[in-house]
Amino acid sequence: FLMQTSEMLQKICVRNLVRKYCRGLTAERKVQLQQKVVTSAVFSGKKEGYLESLSQPFLETRLKENDLNPKVLQLIRGENIKYVTPVVKYDRNGFKARERLLVLTQSSAYVVEMAKIKQKIEYSTLKGISTSNLSDGIVVIHVPEDNKQKGDVILQCEHIFETVTKLCILANKQSLVKVVKGSLRFRVGSGKEGTMVFTVGPEPQIFKDKTGQLTVV
Repeated sequence: FLMQTSEMLQKICVRNLVRKYCRGLTAERKVQLQQKVVTSAVFSGKKEGYLESLSQPFLETRLKENDLNPKVLQLIRGENIKYVTPVVKYDRNGFKARERLLVLTQSSAYVVEMAKIKQKIEYSTLKGISTSNLSDGIVVIHVPEDNKQKGDVILQCEHIFETVTKLCILANKQSLVKVVKGSLRFRVGSGKEGTMVFTVGPEPQIFKDKTGQLTVV
């Protein structure tokens, strides 16, 4: 009986401590924890660098709305901008690296070049989000095959866990995130596909190999 009473009191004590902790959380801290829960569900035990990312708090955004070109702001006016981060975009043909911004609003993702919107992806049409199991920052946003889209979007993000988490939460498509091993296929456009190969090497690099594949080391 004493053992049962002790266990019951321990449970009550823990429950009270948890309740006190939760009540003391700021709104910002609650958002952080909610995002980290999603990151865990998507990446825990699947992608290198996840454990190291646990101690790094996510920022609300990497760039402020005021950092965007006024022409871009005018083009997406009426949409609530949630997150902006610098990215490197790789062309689907030739894989040339280009500096871009990824802008996430409440309803769409935009790939932006200075004052131009290069691609818009409505979350409702999003087909998938792919990353590798290695420590690279590559993410592929898969889009539908229609006249509105040029093909899947290949991006390199410095804060890969943060960016993918923000994207899948805003799109409400956590289940569509895939962490792949070895290689993945992406749509180039006009019914064509390309292949991206992930491998391990002495130093990080991304290049087009002799077979025409994009190789991520």
